[in-house]
Amino acid sequence: MQPYNYPSKYLENAVEEFAKLPGIGRRTALRLVLHLLNKPKEEVEQFSATLNEMVQNIHFCSICHNISDNDICSICSSTSRDKTTICVVETIKDVMSIENTMQYKGLYHVLGGVINPMEGVGPADLNIESLVNRLKSNDINEVIMALSATTEGDTTNFYIYKKIKDYNIVVTTLARGVAFGNELEYTDEITLGRALLNRVKFNNSFSVE
Repeated sequence: MQPYNYPSKYLENAVEEFAKLPGIGRRTALRLVLHLLNKPKEEVEQFSATLNEMVQNIHFCSICHNISDNDICSICSSTSRDKTTICVVETIKDVMSIENTMQYKGLYHVLGGVINPMEGVGPADLNIESLVNRLKSNDINEVIMALSATTEGDTTNFYIYKKIKDYNIVVTTLARGVAFGNELEYTDEITLGRALLNRVKFNNSFSVE
């Protein structure tokens, strides 16, 4: 595709920034920027202010790494959550997906990804050590491995299981109602809820011993 002949360097710079967003090409980026240019100046300024406010004020929970308005998120600080169960997920979007099922009342731990050597992501790049430290210092009875049903997800499941299998903790994984190859965020709420309720012991679902 031929490069656009932008009439303004400011327009070009804005398009370049929008095109950095996932799933946004230059054509879509240009359409979005032109849309903003056609909006009242006050609305665009509010849009910009909202993004800036988000960047300045959002925190990552110091316990579970979920998004929070405070140092500790509302789930970790809640007195109504089951403090003996931790659900290990890949991303913050997975926390939102599981919460939408209304089938889980425990705590979470967000890894920030999965082990993927092809993309240069190793165990040290994920929030695995902080998970192990939580298990050492808290009265946890169960860890639910709720990672995507992919080769990378299973590799990460196995790595974490090997690190914590000698602890006095039950390690479970989602029932395979979540089809292999599926990422958690694209699984419908009913299927995800059933997979949570019908979870099985990790060493009964994989040959890891």
